[in-house]
Amino acid sequence: MHVGKFDKQYTRRHFLNAAGKSAVGAGMLAPLWDVIARDGDVRAAYPDEALSIEHYSNGAVKPGGMIDESNVESVRDLLDPVAYMEVSQQGRIIDIKAPETNVMRLNPPPYLRATMRNRGKALIDDTGNVVTTDGKPWIGGNPFPDNPTARQIMAGLSLHWTRHDAAFYTGKEWDMDAEDNVLFQYDQLFIEFMATGRTIMEPMPYFPGHEDKLRYTTFLMTSPQAFKGTSVLNIWHYDQRKMPDFYGFLPDFKRIRRFTTNQRFEPSIPGSNYYPTDTFGMGDPITFWGNFKLVGKVPFIGGVSDTWAAGKDNWIKDRVGGKSGHRFFRNTMELIPEAYVVDMEPVGFPTSPYGKRRLWFDARTLDPFTIIDYDRNGEILKSYEDTTTVYELPDGRRWPEKGDSYWSWISLTIHNVQNDSISLLQHVAEIDGGFKVRVNDPAIYENFCTIPAVRRLGK
Repeated sequence: MHVGKFDKQYTRRHFLNAAGKSAVGAGMLAPLWDVIARDGDVRAAYPDEALSIEHYSNGAVKPGGMIDESNVESVRDLLDPVAYMEVSQQGRIIDIKAPETNVMRLNPPPYLRATMRNRGKALIDDTGNVVTTDGKPWIGGNPFPDNPTARQIMAGLSLHWTRHDAAFYTGKEWDMDAEDNVLFQYDQLFIEFMATGRTIMEPMPYFPGHEDKLRYTTFLMTSPQAFKGTSVLNIWHYDQRKMPDFYGFLPDFKRIRRFTTNQRFEPSIPGSNYYPTDTFGMGDPITFWGNFKLVGKVPFIGGVSDTWAAGKDNWIKDRVGGKSGHRFFRNTMELIPEAYVVDMEPVGFPTSPYGKRRLWFDARTLDPFTIIDYDRNGEILKSYEDTTTVYELPDGRRWPEKGDSYWSWISLTIHNVQNDSISLLQHVAEIDGGFKVRVNDPAIYENFCTIPAVRRLGK
């Protein structure tokens, strides 16, 4: 049922009521996850006005239109400060669509079904780890969808980044300076293979013999030639009081070396604004962060059902803005009716250049879409903006052509505002070396997530 009698004051009161609370639930007309459990359509949880960007902007911004310098002030409160600056000062344009209301198109359905199936079965034990109520490793989906605290929201993220049992991301990266000069361009492969909390690959929910592990992640450079073959394997313990084991193959040394994993606040490759700690907003074991705070609940604009560029060469998106006209991805975004805003501090990293990280989570999926990192003086250091979508278009084009629809990230923009450099990353169909996107393939572990595999990939 759509209720049309709620105005801005009602919505404002709803969000003000959440301010200062340590835990809040989502949904204005009904508890959100009760609504999702019925049919996946979130509209029954919100009045029409909460899903209308026209309502918030007094008609200045509409679905099918755009946000640019001429109308950005009308939605300033719905954007993070870096995105606002990019639009108002650097020529960025954001296309706007109507909100996606089918939650099954906002995350992988197996992950969401596991979230619904396992509601109420999780707790955080005395060691700071998420376990089931009978003390076992987590069994799949988000462990705390209902009335979560800030710590619980971050715990859910730390358990599973990609929300696939095995994600195989083929990506390109362009690193630009303040003048939009491309200083570095890379082809790279990133893999997350889950050992616990599996929702689709048999056996479930655990990878036999690996129950003490959380995930295996592999990073491989395939271009340019100077870095080709550089590969890294991280083995993540389920006990998040431990740092992951870090093995790397450097072509110059022609052998596997074990590296320290505490240097997480510097780029892994030259020119990049992407640090290991930044990975999906929670790139470290959660016990190394603290002072978690639920800042509030707000409406916000994010790219949670962006447009897949199926017709573009290698799926590479158009760009806009800056001095070159190519500084930013031309993203498609929408009004997110409720976003959790979470702050946390790197208490386990006393020399970190970060003083605080702030994340905006879509309350419908508990997936982060915008992140701001602050330095030790409380000034903004950089922003991290992610867009995601289902790789399927209204005209019938989809990837893969058969089977379940594929949900994943499309683009990632990391903007260091202190030196005005930009790193653009995009999920593409294929990268140098012949690697093509894959998902939930059991062969990924033996071929990419073991020390012999890393050695072979490096060679």
